[in-house]
Amino acid sequence: MTARTIMVQGTASHVGKSVLVAALCRIFYRDGYRVAPFKSQNMALNSYVTADGGEMGRAQVVQAEAAGLEPSVDMNPVLLKPTGQASSQVIVLGKPVGNLSAWEYHRSYAREAWDVICQALERLKNTYDIVVIEGAGSPAEVNLQATEIVNMRVAAQAGAPVLLAADIDKGGALAAVVGTLELLPPADRQRVAGIIINKFRGDLSLFQPAVEFLEKRTGVPVVGVVPYFDSFAIQEEDTVSEATLTRSRQAVGRELEIAVIHLPHISNFTDFDPLAAEPDVHLRYVGRGTPLGRPDLIILPGSKNTIEDLAYLKRSGLAGQIARLAGEGTPVLGICGGFQMLGRELHDPEHTESSIPCLDGLGLLDVITVFEKEKVTTRVQGVAMVTRGLLAQCNNLPVSGYEIHMGRSRLGAGVRPAFVITQSLGVALEQPDGAISPDGMVLGTYIHGIFDQPAFRRQLLNNLRQRKGLAPLSDVALLTAAQQRQKDFDALAEVVRGSLDMGLVYSLLGLSGPRRTV
Repeated sequence: MTARTIMVQGTASHVGKSVLVAALCRIFYRDGYRVAPFKSQNMALNSYVTADGGEMGRAQVVQAEAAGLEPSVDMNPVLLKPTGQASSQVIVLGKPVGNLSAWEYHRSYAREAWDVICQALERLKNTYDIVVIEGAGSPAEVNLQATEIVNMRVAAQAGAPVLLAADIDKGGALAAVVGTLELLPPADRQRVAGIIINKFRGDLSLFQPAVEFLEKRTGVPVVGVVPYFDSFAIQEEDTVSEATLTRSRQAVGRELEIAVIHLPHISNFTDFDPLAAEPDVHLRYVGRGTPLGRPDLIILPGSKNTIEDLAYLKRSGLAGQIARLAGEGTPVLGICGGFQMLGRELHDPEHTESSIPCLDGLGLLDVITVFEKEKVTTRVQGVAMVTRGLLAQCNNLPVSGYEIHMGRSRLGAGVRPAFVITQSLGVALEQPDGAISPDGMVLGTYIHGIFDQPAFRRQLLNNLRQRKGLAPLSDVALLTAAQQRQKDFDALAEVVRGSLDMGLVYSLLGLSGPRRTV
């Protein structure tokens, strides 16, 4: 049987489409259906490596987890990773095909990508009972309608009814819904089968006149009003959201302060979600104009344009501040691009990521990085192999995650590897990773997701606590990040199921309802 399909589009970016799709995936999964997410084209710097080494957008990984699935690149066949103001690295079915300008992509390559998208969608439809599809931005971008491959064209290809979501927390949701429908061509407007008002705060009874207005004005039913929630977190798709920044501000007063440098091309910042969830951690993002202060740990995150972001650190004065604090004993940790920045030199002779061929690093680790055209994308397991500084008592503690990088780093005589990789894409090996300074206070690694393992994460945090004269925490619930996400998916499903007319949603799918009661 060919899968039933349904699509969530939005009146704008960041209205909550990714989270709503994750919620529907979880609901259908708990109702007994084999369900898969799909987004034809994702533009994001948060990415992930599948079990077979393919790279895909993090949002569809989260949605796959909500559906109880191992992620597959078919769920996100085209990923665009911005490298500059109007250019992106284009990744198709998990593999990079090159860097293209926005003009080159939309006017030429998008037509080639469409065939790949249709084939991936068909494979999912032939495998699952339901496919929940996510759109991008708004379907009412009239300048892109002729070449778009992610909104109404996908809905037509999939035969999917569309649920149009609007973010009422930002204001203007009613106008956004009405305006979007007015700008759609008649055939596309007919595909919109329902409206979702998302992120509602306040008394729902007071909003009922607005619901009646929308239904009368548009002729489209309001499927539900989803409340704003902040008691659990679903990983963000691309940028560090205002909700994430708000949660970080609310954590003031906790015993450990960790500062993550908010780079212009920050990538895979979901690495830090497990840290932010710890009860003793105040994790905050620091960018231009935000005081760095004197945190207990500074983290340099991953970057899609490492050399350009390093140049930004130098222009903004943050590079000097980080170096000064490191010299005074503040621990510094770098992941992927952040690890590369900690070194002595970065070279990009073939302009793989940047127009700058060479730039001095922060000089906190004796490491030289050279960018190459071949991209490393792999899932890894390993162990810590150092017992000093940040990694005191971490020796042989397991770590796991994934690597996504163009640069190769060569260690000088003054540093040692911090970890040893024991498995890559399921193949046993023994390969050094990262670097650590002689005093153990500057640490770098290529492993994204390194904080997901609770024993390693807690020991590192307890090492920071010891430096402050604080007693270690040993009674913290040792959930892996994946286990915590499963709890959050169930909470999300309950909120959204209780907010939507699921009978109407099932009727749009041509199904009578749940296969089982959970």
